[in-house]
Amino acid sequence: MLIVALVAFTAVVVRLGAVQGPGGRYPAMVGEAQRVRTITLPAERGAILDRNGEPLAISARRRTVWADPQAVRDPAGAARALAPVLGVDEAVIRRKLTSTTGFEYLARKVDDPVADTVAGLDLAGVSLLEEPKRIDPAGPLAASVLGKVGTDNDGLSGLERQFEDELTGSAGQLVVEKDPNGRDIASGTHELTAAKQGNQLVLTLDRSLQFETERALAEQITATRAKGGIAIVMDPQSGEVLAMATLAGGVGGAPPAPTPDNTAVTKVYEPGSVNKLVTVAGAIESGVILPTDAFVVPDQLDVAGSPFHDSEPHATQAMPVSEIVADSSNVGTIKIAQRLGKDRLDQYVRAFGLADRTALDFPDESAGLLPPTAEWSDTSLATVAIGQGVAVTALQMLVAYNTIANGGLQVPPLLVKQVVDAEGKAHDVARPPPRQVVSEATADIVVPMLEQVVSEGTGTAAAVAGYSVAGKTGTAQKVRTDGIGYQEGAYVATFAGFLPARSPRLSAIVVLDEPTPIYGGLVSAPVFSDLAAFAARHMRIPPDIAPAPTGMVAPVRPPVAPVPQVNPALAAASTALPAASTSATTLAPTPTSRP
Repeated sequence: MLIVALVAFTAVVVRLGAVQGPGGRYPAMVGEAQRVRTITLPAERGAILDRNGEPLAISARRRTVWADPQAVRDPAGAARALAPVLGVDEAVIRRKLTSTTGFEYLARKVDDPVADTVAGLDLAGVSLLEEPKRIDPAGPLAASVLGKVGTDNDGLSGLERQFEDELTGSAGQLVVEKDPNGRDIASGTHELTAAKQGNQLVLTLDRSLQFETERALAEQITATRAKGGIAIVMDPQSGEVLAMATLAGGVGGAPPAPTPDNTAVTKVYEPGSVNKLVTVAGAIESGVILPTDAFVVPDQLDVAGSPFHDSEPHATQAMPVSEIVADSSNVGTIKIAQRLGKDRLDQYVRAFGLADRTALDFPDESAGLLPPTAEWSDTSLATVAIGQGVAVTALQMLVAYNTIANGGLQVPPLLVKQVVDAEGKAHDVARPPPRQVVSEATADIVVPMLEQVVSEGTGTAAAVAGYSVAGKTGTAQKVRTDGIGYQEGAYVATFAGFLPARSPRLSAIVVLDEPTPIYGGLVSAPVFSDLAAFAARHMRIPPDIAPAPTGMVAPVRPPVAPVPQVNPALAAASTALPAASTSATTLAPTPTSRP
């Protein structure tokens, strides 16, 4: 046993001598290990650009103040000097300067004047390093779509989160040797592994059109004292989203501001009359009605003991399908749905994509809410037909209108056009292929009906000079927060449409939450008109309606007639709901969709 111990001791002595050698290398190695610091260098996050290469989100270099507590000579004095400069409590800084770690952040990504002041203090153990900081050159433009980036340069929401892997890049590191005062040793270790920049995103958004969309929406939210609003502009042929604005109403006189999340895809609401497009298109496609059919339409219809009303009292009359659409008759639409049947109505609602997430795959995107037919009540056929008992996102609804605009072909929406790597090579973003939802013949029948809505029906305020416009209005009562029944006096107003009607180049939807007045034809349709007029000029879309001949008076767009107030308990239903709220058994009192 003694022999073994002596052998082991001798081995240690020999090894120690070998390490120390003639020049005492062992203490040098220990000292070097204590002096060397490894600092992670975050990669510069890739930029996000609009369709024309205009920057929407970029990374800029900002300096971060950090400390090596082991090299700080006077923690109390340093804390006293730094606190007013950094705007951090002195006790917090002192605690960090006296920690046992070798690295402490004191302030991240400070402005240049602050960094310059810290550098001028020349405090032992306190240093500066550069880090990337996310900058939005256009301010809050498209903020709900772009999302946010955290202090550590990671995407927290929106596209920043969805494309985190593409935008992040690869971190680098800096290995440096410092003297006892925390300063770099010029002749010491200095190893740099450069960070690799993240990829760029090229969006389908047009910055100018996005600005105009947010401006028009904000003005109408303020003018109507709405709680908020959504506006989306698309190219129906390509499926590209050209603008997407989601704003919350200002509090205490403040202007409307971007919502924290992108409510155009995350929030569902019962759409009301704009959903009648699906009912009518499905019935025509199924062959259960002809466009020349007329229905006997009273102003009230009892379904399983529940009364359904049109928005205005009227004598019983024979209404052709086109008039049912133009006047947004609930009773006429329900009669069409009764021919279609609940299974086929459910089939077409789903075929139009109103119960599935879109191809955007946006973070927290909703799939919409539509209960299976096995859970439908005796009134569900009627309520779903007029846009209640089903909840959708604004994007889903606009994609449904794009389907008719495209001759029945549904093109998946696209928001990110390309990913451009660090070498400058562009990669298209994959999406599912288009699919035929209804025939081109059916779409060709429905489009003139939607034109009639704008030319002489409930949507005349959506007209755009020089262009044929097809679209539909909707006014829907909001569901209560507990999902049972509807809120008294609370409505969501919508207009969705496209132009030129026969060869569409752009489409848009405008949704206002609790505006005054409440009607989509009065508050949402004019915003569509403004946006579509600007977009048509901006996109250089040729007019398709010739001006009046010289010497003749051009027809004047008829004013929107005031819509009589009706009992709110009989009004339309719509808003963001919990899943349970779409069950037809909870829809009481019976809703009646308005134009």
